[in-house]
Amino acid sequence: MRIGLLQCDDVAPELREAHGNYPEMFAALFHRVDPKLEFRVWRCLDGEIPDDIDAVDAWMTTGSKFGVNDGLPWVDTLCDFVRRLWHAGKPLVGICFGHQLIAKALGGEVEKSDRGWGVGMSFNRLEAADWMTPEQPELNLLVSHQDQISELPAGARVLGGSDFCPHYLMQIGEHFLGVQGHPEFTKDYSRDLMTLRRELVGNERVRQGEASLCAPVDDTLMARWIVNFMKRAVQRRIDDGERGLADGNRTP
Repeated sequence: MRIGLLQCDDVAPELREAHGNYPEMFAALFHRVDPKLEFRVWRCLDGEIPDDIDAVDAWMTTGSKFGVNDGLPWVDTLCDFVRRLWHAGKPLVGICFGHQLIAKALGGEVEKSDRGWGVGMSFNRLEAADWMTPEQPELNLLVSHQDQISELPAGARVLGGSDFCPHYLMQIGEHFLGVQGHPEFTKDYSRDLMTLRRELVGNERVRQGEASLCAPVDDTLMARWIVNFMKRAVQRRIDDGERGLADGNRTP
């Protein structure tokens, strides 16, 4: 399966030598689940927005220090691309910023949360879906965000959340999936990112975030679920196309 990675940010230069950039993080995680996955990267933050939705089998976004409401031209263009994917039935998985981007592009709303920053480990209750194999009732993922989805787009189904972030994991239709957490983050990167952003996030919230890193993380499990979701969505689109072709070839 070929995945188009919509890169919406770079790892801070101070952290890049130790942790790599986001494309390397995504490849390292998802190749643990399926070594045959192929990634092609578009640097959306530089205005490199794909013009062919069928250049790959499925699409995925990175997170970003930018916000979907910042008024950046490339974000608005990327929203248009997301809507093209939606109407074409093309699979898309949004991570953090991408989760919020999906919501905004399809008519939802994103706001800066009055709960403040989410950093370190997040703990979420789940509602089961058929692609969540193996199943479990809770999901622990690393986070770094201040914005949250405040109003869901039409047809969105919330599959996971917490009191801090109620709209943490959502599915829209059979081909769009969004998650507020970062399965590609490592605990070491999360710790270093909190240290780098200490002045912005605040000492107390960083202290809480660092303490939360003792909990287990479901990064590989979430990656497996994402691959399951994308493969099913890709196959469903192929099957729908074959049925449409067969219907068109029938003699009246």
